[in-house]
Amino acid sequence: MRIGNKILVFIVGFCLPAVVLVSYCLGVWFDHRVELLRQDNVRHELANIQQQFRIDVDRLGFLTNIYASPLSHLDSEQLKSLESSWLESSMSGNLSWFILRDGNLQNVFQNEQPIAEANRQEIAKAITTQAKPEFASAYLIGDKGYVVTAVASHLGEYVLLVRQLTERDLLEYAQTSLVARVSMSNVVTAHHSSHSSSVALPSLISQQPIYLHVEFSDDPFRDVKLSLDWVSLAVILLGILIVALGYVWLRACLLQPFKSLMQQLALVDPMASVYRPVTSEGNEELSVLANRVNSLLARIYQQKERGKITLESIAEAVILTDIEAKVIYMNPKAETLLEVASSNAVGESLASLLKAGEQLNQAVFHCIRLGETMPQVAKIKLLTTMPRIIERSISNVLNHEKEIVGTVVVLRDITQEELLKHQLQKRANFDGITGLLNRQAFEEQLPEFASQARSLAVCYLDLEQFKLINDSCGHTAGDRMLAMVARAIQSCLGPQELLARIGGDEFGLVICDRTALAVAQLLKQIIAQVSLQVLHDKNCNYKVGLSIGVAFGRAPYINAQELLKDADIACIAAKAKGTNQIHIYDDKDKELTYQRNAPKWAVRIAQAIEENELLLYYQPIRGLGASSKRQRMEVLLRIQEPCGRILAPAQFIAAAERFKLMPEIDKEVIRKAFLWLSLNSQLWQDHCISINLSGNSLGAEGMVEYIAKQQQIFDIPSQCVCFEITETTAIQNRHRGMEMLRQLRKLGFSFALDDFGSGFASYGYLRELPVDYVKIDGCFVKNLAVNAKDYAIVKSIQDVCRVMGIETVAEFVENQEIIDRLQTIGINYAQGYAIGRPQPLASYCEQFETRLAQRA
Repeated sequence: MRIGNKILVFIVGFCLPAVVLVSYCLGVWFDHRVELLRQDNVRHELANIQQQFRIDVDRLGFLTNIYASPLSHLDSEQLKSLESSWLESSMSGNLSWFILRDGNLQNVFQNEQPIAEANRQEIAKAITTQAKPEFASAYLIGDKGYVVTAVASHLGEYVLLVRQLTERDLLEYAQTSLVARVSMSNVVTAHHSSHSSSVALPSLISQQPIYLHVEFSDDPFRDVKLSLDWVSLAVILLGILIVALGYVWLRACLLQPFKSLMQQLALVDPMASVYRPVTSEGNEELSVLANRVNSLLARIYQQKERGKITLESIAEAVILTDIEAKVIYMNPKAETLLEVASSNAVGESLASLLKAGEQLNQAVFHCIRLGETMPQVAKIKLLTTMPRIIERSISNVLNHEKEIVGTVVVLRDITQEELLKHQLQKRANFDGITGLLNRQAFEEQLPEFASQARSLAVCYLDLEQFKLINDSCGHTAGDRMLAMVARAIQSCLGPQELLARIGGDEFGLVICDRTALAVAQLLKQIIAQVSLQVLHDKNCNYKVGLSIGVAFGRAPYINAQELLKDADIACIAAKAKGTNQIHIYDDKDKELTYQRNAPKWAVRIAQAIEENELLLYYQPIRGLGASSKRQRMEVLLRIQEPCGRILAPAQFIAAAERFKLMPEIDKEVIRKAFLWLSLNSQLWQDHCISINLSGNSLGAEGMVEYIAKQQQIFDIPSQCVCFEITETTAIQNRHRGMEMLRQLRKLGFSFALDDFGSGFASYGYLRELPVDYVKIDGCFVKNLAVNAKDYAIVKSIQDVCRVMGIETVAEFVENQEIIDRLQTIGINYAQGYAIGRPQPLASYCEQFETRLAQRA
């Protein structure tokens, strides 16, 4: 239906019925309001009539009270005189006076209107029965109504004033013309309409109720009620005429211009190559609509041109297809890539155009069928003049109703990228010098390689004398040697082995499913082949050797990464043996186990230092001569595990030395020992503690300053502290150690040379070192009682030290027989289990005080 017809239907079907309905509703509402006003006036008038009746009764009662006493006391002459005066007054018209004596009701004045005897008796009986001092009630005789007021003048005597109420008298109670008639009755008449009402009055006879019946007139409201007349009909017809004129105006000013605009819009083609704007006449709103349409058309044209230019400018080939995978557009890049013109390609199947078989068409249909919202990317091989690797991306094209109407296929030539990626992957996984796998690729392939083996041998190969080639001939010559070694190793291997360069001069080798004997034979063959490699450079010949560590594993308990670590540890042991050695890892070898667990111990030691888990123990050193005045002890180190277990130093000292953690350990021991001394000042006079300094700490930067600062912080005397250094450490760090010893000696600390005789020291070094004590190594002491050679060595050391003014301490003293021999030799101090076992330093004071108490 056209918009003009819709407006006509709106006017005839909605506007006109709405006008009529509104008019009718207004009339009904007005009549209802008039009826409410009438009812309100009726209620008000009934209340007023009832009030006027009560006022009239009150007046009669007042008049009765005034005349009751005089009338009851006047004689007949006086009554006649009063009667003439009463009859002449204006009040005597409807009023009658009566006296009730001895149950008889008599007229006061002879000429007043009489009342029938039966009614008199009824009135007298009602008054006598109720026996109240005053009465004011209504009384009905036939259709005539009366108001009776009575006042008791004497005991058993009443004066009555009776007024007859005519319909005119009753009508005077009303104040408006709304009341048409008022009457009195003994019964309540049924209200067949809303034009009459009844009001109850106080009745003299209680068994006979009396009502005022009020009839109302409709004349005051009849004129204001609405009624359809010619004037109303003319107004309705005038409204219809105005609506018709409005429709004509609306058709001329709106519908015709809108029809013209719609005809122009029907001819609009968004895909047209030329932009033609639409025009409008008639009103401003249609002009705004036309401008918005023109703006949308201009934007569509601009976006179409922009999309066309974009598709023609991008480096990727773009092909648009319909839902049948037929080509509907190709950009110039696609024409160049596929070597076909766009005009020849339109309508062709995508698969035939790319010569990729039905697989490509199926990919397009699959994308359309699933309604994919993300591009579907894959790689294909394009069989053009020069074969290319193409990355194709298929995306669905949706219309405004979200329906798939085709696809966009984007082709990108990634031939060079794939070649470059292959080269980068090769560089990332392979060593550029040897062509072998690098460490990262080796560790990535190792688990998969191991998962397919029943048994596995992981070998760690380290070149010997390779650093000599790098230092003498340069890194280029070293690279040549590495390449030669790699080829020599590969020449011995088969398809079941995996070889990689995992370090500067280190190689990793994995051998599957061979016995230990076969592995050993293969490794000896590799060593032989590597030994044959000779590098000629600058008229010199260079060779290298191999140290090989091997770790075996059997399925299903093969952990390739752990085996590689074990092989590395075994390689270190092989290097210690010499050149071209093979060492097989054995988890029962404690030395290898310590090496294997060294990194874990290093972490544990650092944690123990940080969390204050280092514990200090002591071992007493007893003086064997009378000249020993101070009680001496050596401070020992322990680590307490979270579970409470105490770890001996043999389990972690080697790891600490390997990872250079000893300076930090020594500092923590010094701090704790100085703190303990500061808390036990009673021991300063006759005690001295010995603290070990490691080789890494001897001459370490800042160590002297740290010791001096700790002494200042804890304020302890330096004569209570003796630092112990080993013989080997003192010789290896001779110059730095000498300087450090001199500086600490200036601070008042004493020194002891530990493990004397175990190394290569001579008495000449002993003469140069500023030490106060020499601790004779336990290897000479533990067999002193049964070995004459050990006895002679210990005696010679004691003789030399006595001459040099150095006191001696014998270690590993384990029985009384050794103590006796040491006293014979003249050794100054003894230390060992025979003297005392290591105990927590925190418990020393308590034990010391106990011993003093026992001596006392």
